[in-house]
Amino acid sequence: MSILRAESVTKLFGRRAGEAQRKLGAGADPEEIRALGVTPAVVDATFEVRQGEIFVVMGLSGSGKSTLIRMLNGLLEATSGTVEIDGQDIAKLAAKELRALRQNKVSMVFQHFALFPHRTVLANAAYGLEVRGVPKEEREGKAREFLGLVGLSGLEDKLPGQLSGGMKQRVGLARALVAGTDIILMDEAFSALDPLIRREVQDLLLDLQGRFGKTIVFITHDLNEAMRIGDRIAVMREGRIVQIGTAEEILTDPANDYVAQFVADVDRTRVLTASSVMEKPLVTVPANTGPRTALRTMREHQTSAAFVVGRDRRLVGKVTATTIADAVRDGVQTLDGLLDPEDLEPVAPDTPVAELFARCAESDLPVPVADEAGTLLGVIPRVTLLAALGAINTHVEEVLEPELALTKEGGSDD
Repeated sequence: MSILRAESVTKLFGRRAGEAQRKLGAGADPEEIRALGVTPAVVDATFEVRQGEIFVVMGLSGSGKSTLIRMLNGLLEATSGTVEIDGQDIAKLAAKELRALRQNKVSMVFQHFALFPHRTVLANAAYGLEVRGVPKEEREGKAREFLGLVGLSGLEDKLPGQLSGGMKQRVGLARALVAGTDIILMDEAFSALDPLIRREVQDLLLDLQGRFGKTIVFITHDLNEAMRIGDRIAVMREGRIVQIGTAEEILTDPANDYVAQFVADVDRTRVLTASSVMEKPLVTVPANTGPRTALRTMREHQTSAAFVVGRDRRLVGKVTATTIADAVRDGVQTLDGLLDPEDLEPVAPDTPVAELFARCAESDLPVPVADEAGTLLGVIPRVTLLAALGAINTHVEEVLEPELALTKEGGSDD
């Protein structure tokens, strides 16, 4: 369900913004607008943010992302278009109503912390409740609780000047959580932090979002950060949103050359997951079948091993052609006792591709992918893993030519 919605939002800076807006509506390009002395900071931005997701807006400096986030809570008024929170157009709110919305529904975490230097950590964290008139004991109790969750217990009486950058940002995050708003806007919140501290605070954000289900709009110029924490990502360029999608969608299907160049150096093994590269298992053997049927199936598909599944598609084992052939020769009627437990441990759908290489190299079968109930969802052959990473060059194709041929013909699961 959408909790925040932007529709054709445009923000122009300059005295002739009205004239520029009319020219934009008539199809003028950015250079014509700038010739009027007007800066098109955001142009025709449309998107929805779902309740409980982390929606990342990513772009280079000057792309319009910080201007955009300030329009989402009314700090900047849009030149045109609408921003709705819970179906309410914030441009139609009176000043008092807009203040109430910021206090109760939307909080913000800034790049440079925006802490009150003369207030203690506890007082900073409790500030949002203080302006609402919440009694001191109640607001400080809640502030202590969230300061503990962000790892700042024992520092309640410190002043911001006594804290490191990472600690200051934790105070800002605690303050946003103490406020109890459904939506948290984060404008380059971690960009001032050292890389190691930055990753720690990213982990903290993901943990807290998982606990409390907050809706987060996160602004960043760091592509790796966007792909690590974002459920969906909006890529901005020169004020326009050029693509919205998951990290996998943007990485594997960029909307244009700009996005493709942007993601060219991303480590795909850290973004792609098992579910994004797996294939439908072409060869499986029902657990209630006999050795003769199993052997016939494997010979038809020219494979030396196959997964065995129950009626509910639950993965129960694997069998090899050698074992099955011996069983047929000995007159065995069922698969009982013939299942090979080796290489059976499946991976979860969200397993990063980086963790799959060793499994693919060691197994004579594709790596199985199963859900928590053990249901076989798909398989990952070695050649598919390489193809997903764009790593199949001419030499690899020659080395794996027999396997590629079988895969293309649907004849092998290996």
